[in-house]
Amino acid sequence: MFEWRSWPGVLVAIGIALVAAVVVIVITAILMRTFARHKEWPKPLMQKARLPFRLLIVTIALWPALALSLPGEVLRAVVAQVLSILVIIISAWLLSALLSFAIGQAMTRYRIDVADNRVARRVHTQLTIVRRLGVALIVVIALAAVLLTFPGVRTVGASILASAGVISIIAGLAAQSTLGNVFAGVQLAFSDALRVDDVVIAEGQWGRIEEMTLTYVVVKIWDDRRLVLPSTYFTTTPFENWTRSTSDLIGSVELDLDWQVPVQRLRDQLDIVLTGTDLWDGRTAVLQVTDAIGGLIRIRVLVSASDAGRLFDLRCIVREELVEFVRVEADESLPRQRFEVVREARTADVSPAPIAERPGLFSGSPEAEERAHEFTQSIPIVNADATR
Repeated sequence: MFEWRSWPGVLVAIGIALVAAVVVIVITAILMRTFARHKEWPKPLMQKARLPFRLLIVTIALWPALALSLPGEVLRAVVAQVLSILVIIISAWLLSALLSFAIGQAMTRYRIDVADNRVARRVHTQLTIVRRLGVALIVVIALAAVLLTFPGVRTVGASILASAGVISIIAGLAAQSTLGNVFAGVQLAFSDALRVDDVVIAEGQWGRIEEMTLTYVVVKIWDDRRLVLPSTYFTTTPFENWTRSTSDLIGSVELDLDWQVPVQRLRDQLDIVLTGTDLWDGRTAVLQVTDAIGGLIRIRVLVSASDAGRLFDLRCIVREELVEFVRVEADESLPRQRFEVVREARTADVSPAPIAERPGLFSGSPEAEERAHEFTQSIPIVNADATR
């Protein structure tokens, strides 16, 4: 008589379990291919979830087969615990894949490769953070479930819960900066202050937001370097966001020229330059004299473009063309420094003229002489004895 609780029985049970698992996998694959003929979503779903789904079906099929056929009680308990751990891990893997698929499908409805993509970038940023939070939550729950499969962990569960307050305080103090970055990342995602593909100036560097995680933000700088900043940087430090509400920008070009510059001809040349390039969006074209000091005048040109990259190239073109125009067509406008040389007149060698007599207070006139006589005549000496 055939005995199931034996090693031959184990082989037969494994075979039956694998056949059942293959049947389920084949039926599921046929259904998904049928849906894929009419819909687009089954194909990416199969790509993301095929491997964890198949492993989960096989593991679930083997679990009762081995539990019914293994001969030893201890061996059955060990195998059952191993299979339960595998089911938890693979289930977490499958849930993460399904979550990524669902969020990816939602992202496809919002294209960021179009001109007006502000809403799409906001949605992409928020969904990316939600996906990371969801995966982190699934991993934590799966880890807790794996630990609970061990009897010792369940036994000390009450004491762990009793000391949870102390542990949470210690963990909070130890991971204060990490938790602060996590909360800052969530705040950035849902406050719409920063989005993926935003153009920013941070730490004096001009770049584009390439990636946002729960703890840090990656800024791709214009020279292809990456600036990695903690999420708290963008919640505690002022930064420039050039695409907060729109990507349209206005930039300036400044030239210091001579006072003889023909301003109107320079305006005409600016119009010619702007109409000859597709970098200009047609919104702003202004040329003004903004300063006149130090022997030079300052010409400021304001131009506009649809985004920061095009604006930078447009400013360079305008600067080059206006400099070339001044050099070739209006060289009198080039900056100059003017000096005036004044020669000091030479005095002739002549004899000094005699000093003319001028009436003074005590000389030069009869009245002055009389006044001088009053102050210089002999002073009579009065004898005190004679008066007695």
